[in-house]
Amino acid sequence: MDIAYLITPFLAWLVAGSMKFVINSFRAGRPAFGLIGYGGLPSNHSTIVTSMAALIALREGIASPAFGIALTLAFIVMLDANSLRRQVGKHAAALNDLRQGREGIEALRERMGHSRIEILAGIVVGILVAWAIDVAL
Repeated sequence: MDIAYLITPFLAWLVAGSMKFVINSFRAGRPAFGLIGYGGLPSNHSTIVTSMAALIALREGIASPAFGIALTLAFIVMLDANSLRRQVGKHAAALNDLRQGREGIEALRERMGHSRIEILAGIVVGILVAWAIDVAL
């Protein structure tokens, strides 16, 4: 097995997560360890699935069955990030508003989904990571 297929998704996750931490820290004006998690720019999920689809396209071509499977998975993940997970975050915000003043009830995490810009940034980062791995290995 080509080691590039093992390294690419991990490196994509690391690059996207590092970028997200730097961007969130810049916005917050302090190290943003509390903002690590779901949501934000770039989308980790989009970066990871795009990096693998792009690597397969570069190494095996867009006519390969593996690329078709990777592209299908990437679409599902990105649609989920933009619709379902975003709606879950909105519901969490509404539930948090309802629970105000009640002790003993922990607030739900509201940052869950991604905007289209965050997903697009993940796609770009994923393609760049795949290209870098393809060139390096």
